[in-house]
Order: sequence, then structure tokens, then C-alpha cells
Amino acid sequence: MQINFEQVLELAHGYKAAMSNFLRDMVAIPSESRNEKAILDRIRLEMEIVGFDKIEIDPMGNILGYIGTGKHLIAMDAHVDTVGPGNTANWTHDPYQGYADDTNIFGLGTSDQAGGMAAMVYAGKIIKEMGLLSDYTLLVTGTVQEEVCDGLCWQYIIEEDGIRPEFVVCTEPSSGKIRRGQKGRMEIRIQVDGKSAHAAAPELGDNAIFKMGRVLADLEQLASTLKHDPFLGKGTLTVSEIFFTSPSRCAVADSCWISVDRRLTTGETVASAISEINNLPSVLETSATVDLYRYDKPSYTGLVYPTECYFPSWSLEEDHRVCKTLADAYSRLFKKNAEIDNWAFSTNGVAIMGRHNIPCIGFGPGEIDQAHTPDEKVSKQDLVDAAALYAVLPTLYVDSLKA
Repeated sequence: MQINFEQVLELAHGYKAAMSNFLRDMVAIPSESRNEKAILDRIRLEMEIVGFDKIEIDPMGNILGYIGTGKHLIAMDAHVDTVGPGNTANWTHDPYQGYADDTNIFGLGTSDQAGGMAAMVYAGKIIKEMGLLSDYTLLVTGTVQEEVCDGLCWQYIIEEDGIRPEFVVCTEPSSGKIRRGQKGRMEIRIQVDGKSAHAAAPELGDNAIFKMGRVLADLEQLASTLKHDPFLGKGTLTVSEIFFTSPSRCAVADSCWISVDRRLTTGETVASAISEINNLPSVLETSATVDLYRYDKPSYTGLVYPTECYFPSWSLEEDHRVCKTLADAYSRLFKKNAEIDNWAFSTNGVAIMGRHNIPCIGFGPGEIDQAHTPDEKVSKQDLVDAAALYAVLPTLYVDSLKA
């Protein structure tokens, strides 16, 4: 199919005000994780206005908007939940105001990730208006609980809704680059047990905190030896929390446990990471237990879909059809070559590609360093560029299958 790329850009620019207003409306609706219903109602309304062919809410609460009925299912995703605003005194403008100037829109979730949602919805409108539908169905998802358990929403979509796209575009902020991978992560709990005694006679007890100290030293050493990948970089390990129990401040601690944030590079798995810790001399000597945390909080619909806190790494080859097609779309629209990199943070790709091996690629409006910060913002021009790119990508992909 012939695509008039200049016309696509012109049309996307013409919808800049509409996208900006939609984004400001979303920002004005508090939507912290597990409290997303109101913002999803607003997204449904906008999908109806622009002419989506079918809109559903699944039992977890994810919104699924469809355009077209072709055989090639292509998905684009934005999570709709946010973190909290933190100390609002650090914000120049009300985080829920959606303050806008000539260039940017400010507010909680503008870049992470309501900007991606606004651009996707208006990409659908561009597709409809320009007749860019070919033999594909575009699925636009607004997903829940990502900030507290990344990928859980897509585990549900794939495993329970039975939806398996040919590929998924993740619209997390990408600073104008194509992102084709990310490190994975694990949330690990390590516990050692001891025996309490009066602090005046500590030799009668078994101090769990002292025992954990030996484990901490070994973990610090392990962190320096983790695997390195040329693209994703080195795996990391850090202790993020420490807890204990003791009868009083005048007693020997009888248990101690820590939380470990483990970032996984290519080739590292849940089994290999747990084994590394289990084989540490201090873990063996103290009979420490090493487990994964589990996430089992209900979504706003009340559905509980428990999972281990293991979020695998993923990377798409640079010469993969999906990556090449997105880079081709970028160069045709913007008359320059795309930069291709990875994300330092975690995304829903951990389930899409990490768990289920569905090709995943990333491009989204906003700068990476804006996520989870006061005065978060997104450029209006980023919305325009992303909407144009999303509008042409499905057709170029289907055309590439015929070449």
C-alpha cells in the first residue's frame, strides 16, 4: 500500500490540540495502581469518539480497543496507572492539573505513560481517516497495575484472554529512540533465623543480624562478578530493605531478612540467580532461606492474579523484521535514521517477550528521565511524532511480509 508520509505527519500535527486536551484530561484523573477505573472510562470515551471498531474491558480491568479485522494482529500498549506524586511541594504546578505551555504538558503520568496512550488513540484516528487499514487488526491496550507488578497485565492478556499478537509496540517514554530490549529483574527475600537472649548475656543467644552481616558481605562480593552482555550490560544486585525481629532493644535479634533487587542481563534466569545466592558460603553456613516475593494484590475489578516477582530480560535482534520495519517507518517519516538502544528500566515487555517470546519493540513520547519525577512533562511534538509513527507501522509491517 502506498503511504503519503507527509500527509500522515500533517494530519498528526492537526491533532496536536486534541491529543493535548485528551492527555490533560487523563492527567486530571488520579490513577495510581489498582485505582484505574476512572481513567479507563475516559480512555473508552476517547476511543469511541475517534471511531474504534470494538472496545472491551477484560476481567483484570485492561482496556482493549480494536481497529480493523485483518488476519495479522498487531498490538500497541500503554499502562494507565501511575506512581504517587510524592511530596507535592516539589511540583511547580499541581501534578493533577495538566498545566500546558506552548511546548509541553506537565503533570503526573504525562510521560509515564499517558502520552503513549494519547498518541496511540490518535494513530487509530489517522489510520481510519487515511484508509491505511490493510490485512491487520490493531489492538490498542491500556493496561493496569504495571507500576506495582510490571508485565502482570500482559500475563493475563496472553494467558487468560488468549490474545497473542504477532508483535507489540511498548509506548513507554523512549527519548526519541527505538528501544529493543531491557534487563529483567527479580525481587528476592533472604532470611536467617537466630535465637533470642538477654542483651546482657548475648552468648546465650544466636544473633540473626550478625549472621545476616556475613550474608551481606558475600552478596556485595557476588554483585561484582555478575554476567555482562554487550547490549544490555552487566547484571546488578543491591540490597534494598532490611528487617528483623527481637523481643526488645535489650535482646538478641532472633530473625533477620532482607530484600534484594536483582537486575538480570541476557542469559541470566531465575534459576541461575537463585542458585548463585544459595551457593554463597554464608548462606550455606547460616541455613538462610532464599525465596522470591509474590505479588497477589487485587486489581480494581477485584481480580487476584498472583505471580512470582520474576520479570525476565528481553531483547529483539536489530535485524528482526519488527525492528527493521519500525526503523524504516521512522526514517521515511522524519528523514533521518533512528537511534536504537535499550531501556534501563523495566516494562511490560518482561511478560510479552520475556515470558512469552512475542516480539516486542519500544518507542514512546517523552524523555526517559521524566518518569517518576516532580514536574514530569511530555513534549506536544513528541505526541505528534509518535502518533504518526504508530499510524504507518502496521501497514509497513504487513507490506514487508509480502516482499
